[in-house]
Amino acid sequence: MHLPLLPTDRRYFLRTMAAGAAAWWTVPGAFAEELAGTPALTEGPFYPDNLPLDQDNDLIIVGDSTTPSVGEITHLTGRILSPSGEPLNNADIEIWQCDANAVYLHSADSTRKADQRDRNFQGYGRFTTGSTGEYRFRTIKPVPYPGRPAPHIHFKISQNGHELLTSQFFINGFEGNKDDGVFLGIADPIDREFVLLDFVPMPDSRIGELSASMDIVIGSTPPEREGPQRTGRTPTRSRRRSRRAE
Repeated sequence: MHLPLLPTDRRYFLRTMAAGAAAWWTVPGAFAEELAGTPALTEGPFYPDNLPLDQDNDLIIVGDSTTPSVGEITHLTGRILSPSGEPLNNADIEIWQCDANAVYLHSADSTRKADQRDRNFQGYGRFTTGSTGEYRFRTIKPVPYPGRPAPHIHFKISQNGHELLTSQFFINGFEGNKDDGVFLGIADPIDREFVLLDFVPMPDSRIGELSASMDIVIGSTPPEREGPQRTGRTPTRSRRRSRRAE
């Protein structure tokens, strides 16, 4: 009897298959494989123009406030890895997203929506990885934004002052994904798997918290699959098409 693949197992299998899972012998008994990289996507216009004073990895509490933000609390976790699966130490991951009322922490959005903004939502967070490459945030499950039918979380990876990747996470199975120009900019269905999050209820949570996990793979891809969305650059065509998208 074959047990079904869990989402994380399935995506690891797809990563190795997508990258060709090329094996070669460097020394007797040594096997090497490369993982498919996380596709790059547009940063969008709402990366905070004024970073908040509170930039920690808990986005549902601002500063010393005891009032949490509105929304479905989500524990977002994963690892940042090289194509060979090695963890990236001292890598910075930033995330930003709109609040539950569809307002970004950016003056172009929050000024005109001042009355609907959730001021208890931090809107932006940062985390630096350790030796295991792990990252973790407490945030909210993303909601649709006007003009973007697919709810999403923006993220950016950098290390030693060098930007390595900018992309977005989406909700696996959300109906609006099929109408979202940015998501559809990832042409390969396998590549899309690497930005789709499964939001799973936490069984021990008394307040209905969710968990979502995804490993982020940085680096090159095999020549036969190499393309502008796999190298950390957003294609000119996609950038033009989604220039006004958040």
